[in-house]
Amino acid sequence: MTRRGQHQRGIGWAGVLALVIFSLAASMGRAENYLAVDSFTGKIVLELDSERRVSAGGLTKIATAMVVLDWARLSATSMAEFAVVPTSVAGRGGTNPMSMLPGDRISLREAMYSMLLGGDDVAAYTLAEHAGRSIQTRSGGRSPVDSFVVEMNNLARGLGMSATRFVSPEGSAVGGGGNRSTARDLARLGIYAMRNAGFRFYVKQRQRTVASFRGNRQRAFRVGNLHRLVGTGEINGVINGGRVGAGDGVITSAERKPMVTKFPNGGTSVLTRRLLVVSLGNPNPWEVTKALVDQGERAYDAWRQQGSPAREAREFLKVPEPK
Repeated sequence: MTRRGQHQRGIGWAGVLALVIFSLAASMGRAENYLAVDSFTGKIVLELDSERRVSAGGLTKIATAMVVLDWARLSATSMAEFAVVPTSVAGRGGTNPMSMLPGDRISLREAMYSMLLGGDDVAAYTLAEHAGRSIQTRSGGRSPVDSFVVEMNNLARGLGMSATRFVSPEGSAVGGGGNRSTARDLARLGIYAMRNAGFRFYVKQRQRTVASFRGNRQRAFRVGNLHRLVGTGEINGVINGGRVGAGDGVITSAERKPMVTKFPNGGTSVLTRRLLVVSLGNPNPWEVTKALVDQGERAYDAWRQQGSPAREAREFLKVPEPK
């Protein structure tokens, strides 16, 4: 695998981008890694140090969301169902933008919004506890949350995320630092999640008013999307790691209008284009992400114009379709 200072994978002039991003990261004393991939073909168009294991941080919440959504579908559970904030959240630390307390009630849907848009650790743990109770009855795990985390790791294995290990559903609270992954693995997770229409709907929101209940009193809270690029230009998701200033990661999806080609015989070809960008270790990733999206789209178009050559198997990410 390439390391900083060695060859950067891309298409020709993409190395110029690497120098720009390297200068930004180096000036801040950070080691950065990234990957840009077309979600439909799996073609990797930009890549730097993408197999280095780092903290997954709040990006863990994508896996938490997908386990919840998969569990809800398989168990025919409505996302309108209410979960109770467990007593075990006390003392865990982490983000709690809704100021929820043990015993508060929140619907699974509202908890998902607060978790994915606002990086809510308490909502993530509550979701894991609630779904984990159902999972535990089948798996016999040590606790509901432990059983849930087992499913997170099962999901990772199923997606080919061989360098990833989850130990908590939040990723940024106590114990969350043990969640480890790579840009390449997180790209697999992002591609899988963005195939789910429900997940796409959650993460495309710029803000949302969510509610929880303390006793009989409803408590409303407006949560803004911490991914500040969502809703601008072609950006339609995904999330950031919650502590951008500390160098946690950002995963971004940019979807362009399909490219339609009409042939003389009357046939039509429709090319769907969705670029997924994983940027890790940059304290201020927004300009870097915008540059990666722009350069990645150019690199992908150049690859298509060259006839979509496939030189090495590792130039592609193969992500299994949802069952």
